[in-house]
Order: sequence, then C-alpha cells, then structure tokens
Amino acid sequence: MSIGIGIVGVGMIANFHARAIADATGAHLVGATSRRPEPTAEFAKQHQCKAFDSLEAMLADPEVQAVAICSPSGAHLDPAVAAAKAGKHVIVEKPLEITTERCDQIIQACDDAGVRLAVTFQSRFHESSRLMKEAVEAGRFGKITMGDAYVKWFRSQEYYDSGAWRGTWNLDGGGALMNQAIHSVDLLLWLMGPVVEISAMTATLTHERIEVEDVAVATLKFANGALGVIEATTTAYPGSLKRIEISGSHGTAILEEEDIKQWQFAEETDEDDSVRQRMAGKTETGGGAADPSAIGHHGHTMLFEEVIASINENRPSILDGHEGRRSVEVICGIYESAKTGQIVRLS
Repeated sequence: MSIGIGIVGVGMIANFHARAIADATGAHLVGATSRRPEPTAEFAKQHQCKAFDSLEAMLADPEVQAVAICSPSGAHLDPAVAAAKAGKHVIVEKPLEITTERCDQIIQACDDAGVRLAVTFQSRFHESSRLMKEAVEAGRFGKITMGDAYVKWFRSQEYYDSGAWRGTWNLDGGGALMNQAIHSVDLLLWLMGPVVEISAMTATLTHERIEVEDVAVATLKFANGALGVIEATTTAYPGSLKRIEISGSHGTAILEEEDIKQWQFAEETDEDDSVRQRMAGKTETGGGAADPSAIGHHGHTMLFEEVIASINENRPSILDGHEGRRSVEVICGIYESAKTGQIVRLS
C-alpha cells in the first residue's frame, strides 16, 4: 500500500521532498500547505498535488498518512506535534528543532501517539558514508584517535536577505552550524559516537543583518577518548565540499561529500582497491557548498523509503527523533561554550 504524504512549507527544500517522494517506492505526494496561499498553489500545480488552505485541512484528509515538515527550523515543533496528535507519521527536515527541549516535545508527542518520527539526515544513506561506518564497526581504524568535520561553504548576503527568518535565532536556530553544517555534525557523531566535552568559539565576520554566526570552530572530546574538531563557515568563498576525516592507530579515511578521498588501513583487504576506485568522483553536484539548491534528491528518496519501511514493519526509523536530537545537543553545546568561554560537558 502506498503511503500518502503531505508537505508543510513550500520553500526550496520542499521541492526536494516532493521529487524524492515521487521517486520513492511505496509513497505518493497528496498535497502541501503553507501560510502563503499563492506559493502553495504554485507548488501544488508544479508537483500535481492538492493545495490545502491550512494545516488542519491537510491533517483532516484521510489520504494523508504522513507529514513532511519543511517549515523554517524553529517552526517545526507545532506542525510536528499537531500531525502526531492527528495520528500522522512525521518526517522532519533537519534540524529536528533548534533546542533539545523542543526536540524532546516532538519525540514525546510522536511516542504518545504511536506514530513514526524521522529526521532527514540523508547523507547517512550515501554508499561512501555507509562504507565509513562499516569500517568503524569492523575495528579497521584500530584505536580511533581523531574525528573531524569541515564545512567551509559560502552564502551571499542576498541568501540571508531572501527570507526574514534566515540568520535569526528564533527561526534559524543558529548559523553556519545549525543550518549548514548539521549534516556533517550528524555524520561525525554517527561515526565517532557521543561527545562528552566541547570548547568553542564563534563569530559573525562578513555578513550583515544576521544574528547568528558565519564562522565557528569547536574542539571535541568523544566518549571513546578520541579528540576532534568541527569547523563551519558560510563565508569561505567560493565554497568547498564538506569533509569528514577519521583517523586511528591502524587507518585513516577521508570523506568529501560522496567521494572517498583517502582509504588506507594497516591491514588491507581485497576490497580496498575497489573502494578507492569506485568511490572517487561520486559527487555529481556542488553539494550545497556555494548554492543551497545544488544538491541531489537521491538521499531524500532513500530516506523516504526507509521511513515507509519503518511504518510497514512497525519499527522505529533508523533516523528517529533520538538520532535527530544528538546533533542539536552538540551544536547547542558549541553555542553555549562560545557564549560563556567555558568547557561544556555533555552527559
């Protein structure tokens, strides 16, 4: 049975959700809603779906079994909770919300309603990311000593000026970290495990009329004893592909967007040469480094298919609310450390 999905919010990212739903096996787009009738109507015409005049109308439609939340980051809570209370499964564009307290409210609402919750960290589905994860779990790095994430992107002043919510604490929840680098933070935590200590600095160096950071640097201590760095910026012209580096006593691997740039282990396997050749040149887009629309939707498609499977199999999604919360907790910890000048310790 195909799962009917409604979309809340019709900004840029909603188009990627619509295309992904169209390509996903077992799903179909029912309709969309937003606070702006004209863009909603245009979106519905483009994607050949219904234009609902309110969230309440969408949630009342029995064909809508799941809701994808594509509103600004700090406006995820209310529609997610409303959807859960209406018995609809919930898919939330990253971040889950902009504070851990708001994340917890969404998680609790979905648990109380017995509906599935998933967060769109689609980079986890890329083959290169899965290969990195498998190498970690197989112990191929030996004692892991460092885990680093670098997101040196570029966003113009016009980008921030294009929406009143952009660059605000209330609706963006943060800057280069919460909006742009959060995919890499999620991947780093997925590969390295929990963070226990954070020391950080942030700054706003080149953009005007924004409240949030356009540069951030954090040092991390992971629960496994390894150390790491997160660097994030939206003022590194012309923008570079995001990068994850994992190093240990027996190996190093470097992931650049969907490419594996280095794959070296003390104990080589028959597959390693194939990985190095196959995973070079995999990235087909700019990865959002300079243009937020320059991404593919194939990762979103895989995510929707995972959510559909979790619904049909009556199990939590592998990207459930607890997974979505982790990156928000670390980023909020970075902001706290930068604000106070103190080391922040996470439980």
